[in-house]
Amino acid sequence: MVATMAPDVELNSPLVGRMTFKGRDDVGELLGKVYATLTDLRWGQPLGQGSERVAISDAKVAGLRITDAMVFDLSEDGHIRRIRPHLRPWLATTVFALMLGPKVARRFGIVVRALRSR
Repeated sequence: MVATMAPDVELNSPLVGRMTFKGRDDVGELLGKVYATLTDLRWGQPLGQGSERVAISDAKVAGLRITDAMVFDLSEDGHIRRIRPHLRPWLATTVFALMLGPKVARRFGIVVRALRSR
């Protein structure tokens, strides 16, 4: 997925509203931790036209079903410029946050940069 991102890609955190992860390295590392936390991940066919797409996914976190309507903004050359995840339901999202938080916190620099970017 990292290869499809623009160098200055941004990911707006759905868990901590004032955090924006920026750049291929930070976003790629975050997504690695995200997808290592999920099981049974399945993506639907992307929807949209022009520079905006939406992809719906279903997965499990600690046995709970979690869904994501992820909005992708594309650059003129088709690379992902911005990622805006929208997670539900509340209980699975809370469990996901509790499981993901410590994994991301181990990379303190990523967290600091994401907090400063807003």
